[in-house]
Amino acid sequence: MGAESEKMEAIVAAFKHAWNAYVRDAMGCDEYRPISRTGENFTAEGGIGYTIVDAIDTMYLMGLRTEYEAARYWIETELSFNHSSSAVSTFETTIRVLGGLLSAHYLTSDRLYLKHAEDLGHRLVVAFNTLSGIPHPTVNLGKFHEPQYSYITSLAEAGSLQLEFKYLAELTNNDTFWYKAERAMSVIHNGLLSNGLASTRIRLQQGTFQSSIVRLGSLADSYYEYLLKQYLLTKSTETIYQTMYNNAVDGIAENLMQQTPEEHLTYMAELNPQGYFLNSTPSAWNLGHRQEHLVCFLAGSLMLGAVTSGSRDGHRMVSVPPKPHELTSRGLRDWKMGIDFLEGCMSTHNTKTGLAPEVAEFRAADDANYPYDKDWFIPRSPNRSPYEARYMLRPEIVESVFIAWRLTGDSRYRDWAWNIFSSIQKHARIPTGGYGIVADVDQVPVKLLDKQETFFMSETLKYLYLTFCDTDVLPLQDSVFNTEAHPIPIFSPTVIPLADHPPTT
Repeated sequence: MGAESEKMEAIVAAFKHAWNAYVRDAMGCDEYRPISRTGENFTAEGGIGYTIVDAIDTMYLMGLRTEYEAARYWIETELSFNHSSSAVSTFETTIRVLGGLLSAHYLTSDRLYLKHAEDLGHRLVVAFNTLSGIPHPTVNLGKFHEPQYSYITSLAEAGSLQLEFKYLAELTNNDTFWYKAERAMSVIHNGLLSNGLASTRIRLQQGTFQSSIVRLGSLADSYYEYLLKQYLLTKSTETIYQTMYNNAVDGIAENLMQQTPEEHLTYMAELNPQGYFLNSTPSAWNLGHRQEHLVCFLAGSLMLGAVTSGSRDGHRMVSVPPKPHELTSRGLRDWKMGIDFLEGCMSTHNTKTGLAPEVAEFRAADDANYPYDKDWFIPRSPNRSPYEARYMLRPEIVESVFIAWRLTGDSRYRDWAWNIFSSIQKHARIPTGGYGIVADVDQVPVKLLDKQETFFMSETLKYLYLTFCDTDVLPLQDSVFNTEAHPIPIFSPTVIPLADHPPTT
């Protein structure tokens, strides 16, 4: 067995360590607490598949037949969405459960998953029944006609449902799923800032943006991710998304991308609104230098966009690695941005554990009184380990590392992936089973918090596995990954898309 195969098998063993502990202590529960060895559900009626459905495509790809059959059996015999005791997140349920079911159907052609996906889709789509068409952030799955009321939602929650609902529409020949999701994008499109970016908060019924922070992390990240992926998903037929993506990247390059003065680390800043006109539009923006781990998805997205939307062909993948003449000037710019930004993200692994924190604060170019030795630090208060210092088993950096490996074949990306995995094994693995959240990445020995996030098995371990397996497993030209790492095949749509987002009024 070669070195790469041994690494791949080590990642599979890690998945089994996480999964088997969950099965032992919490089978069927939505979330798992590996230290107390307990599970939790989001509704009183029981689990709706957050962990099982989220992980089933990973175990299928890894060839874990025993584990896969156990998961499938639970879906066949236990999974139900007829739960009315409480509401669930529209966004999280779409990306994790609906996305997981659609991916499992794509990989296996098993109609069991499509049956459940269609049922769930009917229950989720009522969230779009608002005056504006922007979806409610929560929905009661057992009460089709009663979405939960809310005044505000986020850019990510409204603009990151489209891959799943469009593919479901294609599979079921039900264009309602498509047009509901498309209308939300039309509302967002009409409210974008002149620089192609968007505030993070949207008024639900009015469909207008509330003056709020502009950033690429929480409340916004997957919206920007899905602009490119919507364009790619339907074989580049919806050019409005190429335009929106290009405009957004222009806005990022001109307003958010920064470089530190000493180490020349590339990072993504935030825009904080300062002062307001009568229509709630900020009169000015203040640059903030806080970057969330979540933002690091963008490095891989920029590289993927460069070789597709930024290629001279306009959508087709180019050579590995791409040759300069194959890319437009935009593609060349975005390729370099992606590579530089990934290096900046990797710098945040320079901690005592080798794991990146939830938040890093970077040194501003004009900060003459900066007190730290390196060009970034973890924001913290005295005598406590802050939320910002945690490593939550997140996938965003390994996601970008995986894409960079696939698009370049450069072995340094595999080295980075293995270093990250080794640090997870050393510091987050619980000997009795499962993995915990590292409370502070810059303190050893570590303290672990009692939660194994579902995205650890769905995303983090899947992207690590795909980095070391053969490149003909889920080639990037055949599918896109939703924001929970569920692969969805690229297809020619039979639904007629709305033409270039006509006015919604």
